[in-house]
Amino acid sequence: MKDCIFCKIINKEIPSDIVYEDEKVVAFRDLEPQAPVHLLIVPKTHIASLNDVEPKDLETMGWLLTKVKEIAASQNLANGYRLVCNTGEDALQTVKHIHFHLLGRRLMQWPPG
Repeated sequence: MKDCIFCKIINKEIPSDIVYEDEKVVAFRDLEPQAPVHLLIVPKTHIASLNDVEPKDLETMGWLLTKVKEIAASQNLANGYRLVCNTGEDALQTVKHIHFHLLGRRLMQWPPG
């Protein structure tokens, strides 16, 4: 998608601190971290949100989820991490490209905070 900031990061039009990349997924540091480790894990295929995932996206989304543990391990998150996917305005999804926040290296609170 032409105006999508994550698509621009994926296409290297905008610089980012990329920590993992393969043919289907890219992970990079969040510009406003909420934990000592705060990465965004993004499929290279533009999908607006979880509500837009279709059966044709199964391979991409499955691949992304299998890469989470590898990305977490690369960040020394053996003690645990949180994976969050905000969907829609009420959940404060600010970029309309599905992405997962990987947060770690601090004790998480519930409810989130």
